[in-house]
Parts: sequence; structure tokens; C-alpha cells
Amino acid sequence: MKILVLFLSLIARSSQLTLSDCGSDARRPQLNDIAVSCGTTSIGLAIQVCPVIYTGYNETLLILNHMLEPKCRATLDESVSPPVARFNFPLNMTHSCGSVFRTTSAAGTGIFSDFSNIQTVNISGIIRSVDPTTGTITYNAELKYYYSCAYPLEYLINNTQIDVSASSISIKDNNGSFISTLSMDLYSDANYTRPMVIPELGIELRTDVFVEVKATNLTGQYHILLDRCYASISPLPSNSSFFNLFVPCSKDQFTTMIENGDSQSARFKFPAFRFIEQQNETVSTYFLHCITRLCEQSTCSTFKQCNKRRKRDTLDTSVSGITQTYTLTSPRIVTRAETTDSKEKPLVTGKTSNSAVGLGVAVGVLAFACLVALGVAAVFFKRLRN
Repeated sequence: MKILVLFLSLIARSSQLTLSDCGSDARRPQLNDIAVSCGTTSIGLAIQVCPVIYTGYNETLLILNHMLEPKCRATLDESVSPPVARFNFPLNMTHSCGSVFRTTSAAGTGIFSDFSNIQTVNISGIIRSVDPTTGTITYNAELKYYYSCAYPLEYLINNTQIDVSASSISIKDNNGSFISTLSMDLYSDANYTRPMVIPELGIELRTDVFVEVKATNLTGQYHILLDRCYASISPLPSNSSFFNLFVPCSKDQFTTMIENGDSQSARFKFPAFRFIEQQNETVSTYFLHCITRLCEQSTCSTFKQCNKRRKRDTLDTSVSGITQTYTLTSPRIVTRAETTDSKEKPLVTGKTSNSAVGLGVAVGVLAFACLVALGVAAVFFKRLRN
């Protein structure tokens, strides 16, 4: 304990900010002195430092979850007014400066209302002041700052329109969301090494489209589980028809699941198709949407059990926010409405195909056989008359 107090007394002198520097910002601490930023890869905390100095401490005496490592210590930021003490740590259970990770489950709401089990991970902790006083008593009040960030583990990844070669994913970041770590890419090979390039006239019907949804810069405790993927003619599912590639516990007969819920990527493939209502158009254009769950490694298998889930039959498109929340955008899917066979090319004269030659030979043989049969019949009839 004496070593800790000595250590704190030494670092306590490192602050450059004094009470006189605070001016009108020098006051007693209040509940809203802490600001929490729930980022996609890290959590940021900012505490107004003048009330801390007013109470008898400085930023060096604020300890995050009893962690004394330099990476978990506060840094003074005087570039803002009022000045703040900043903490920043990654969303990783092994390097989160002692933060507590707790996963809870509840029934889905809104667009996820057909899912009976939606998980949320809550990351929380506390910043406490450490009194450097070495005597028996102290006149400094103890400071405690609590923080918490809740991250939903179910997302809608949509607006994937296939029409040109894959492009960069446009990411919409929201506080308290892992969405920026998720991406959807399309490939043309089973090894997922060749991004799908779609010509202006579209891809051939029944061409295999390999889809990968993956997470990057995400703590290793979570895996990717696709709950539902479907195609719609409009980038807004509420404005057009849709076709389910797969839903919980059911999939189209031509959709093949390759990997789902076993790692930080999920993969499947489907043959390119067209929507019948686009039959009068030269190409069929549609968008791919996937509802994606981040599940802990130990619980992913639970969500694959059909007896614990409700099958989604239709999409609730009346919920507001469907186009604003958790949306990634990539190119269109375009398929040719017709095959590329030369059925409209005129027949070329002067060239006889093998099938035509074969047919002529067959007809000649048949005619010769008929003549022989007639000759034999005539001879037999003449003998009968004699």
C-alpha cells in the first residue's frame, strides 16, 4: 500500500493544470461531468477535470477499474473547454482495462420482432479517485464515475446491388454499434479469392454468386451468424417484392450454406436468378439484404437450433428506421433476362450441319428399304396369281 501511495504521490505532480487555471469551471463535481463515447472499436471517456481539481485531485489520480498500466491512464486534454481527462480502451475482453462484459437476451422488436432471442452485450466499469493523503484522515471526497455501453448483436446488412465489380463498402457509423466492422462482398469462385465483376449487360442466369459477410477489428469472442438473407428489386425492401434465399431453419433449395456461425465470417452461394416482374426488361436488377447476428462462441450453436427460434415468413417493413440503421452499401446484382444463344441470327446457307447430313442419310436408307419391300411384295403377288 505504501508503494502505491508513493507512486501516486509522484505521478500526482505531473499535472500542469491548477485550480486558478480553471476559473469559472472550478466547482463541485456533478453527475454529467463524464461523457461516454461508445465507438465501434473502442470506448472513449471524457471527464471534466476542473471539478476533479476542485475536489483535491487531478487527472493522474483517476484510476480506471483499478488498472495502473500506462495504456489505461488518463491524458489531459486542454484543447477543449472546459478541459477534460480522457480515457480510451479497445473493445477487447483481454485489453479493455478491466471493463466488465455482460451479455443479455430479450425478445426482438421492430424489424427483428420475429426473432425471439436478440442479444445485447453491455460493457461497463468505474473510474475512482485515489487519495494520496498519507495521514489518518482526509478532507477529500471520493469521486466515482460509472460508464456503460450497450451494443446490439443483430444487424441488417442491405442495399447490395450487383451490377459492376465490387466496390468499397460505404459504412454508416453509429455510437454503440459494431456495424462498421461488418462487410458484405461478392465473389465468383468457391475459394473467395476473385471478387465478382459484373458486366454492363449482367451476369448469366444460374451463375454461382458467392457471398461473404465478415467482421474485421472485432474482438475474437464473437462469431458471425446470418439469420436471414433475401433479395428485393428495390434497395428499400418495403417498396418492392422480395425473395428469401434463407430464413431461420429454412432455405431455398438452390441456396447452399457454406459457413455460418463458426467464425468471424459467414459464407453461402446461390445461382443468379431474375424476378418475373422484370420480364420485359433486358436485365433483371435486384439487391441483397442480410440480417446478421454477432453471437458469442459459446452460444452460436444455440441460435442454430430450430426449436428455439421462430421462422420469419415476412419482413415487417413498416418499422421506421429500417433504411437508416445498420446499413452497408455495395454494388447491384444484374442478370441477363435472356441467354446469349444466337437464336436470332439468320440461318447461313451453303453450310450443312452434321445433324442435317445424318437426317438425309436416314431418309435415303428408309426410302431404299421401302422400294425393296415393294419389289418383294410385287414378286410374291405375281407368283400367287400363277
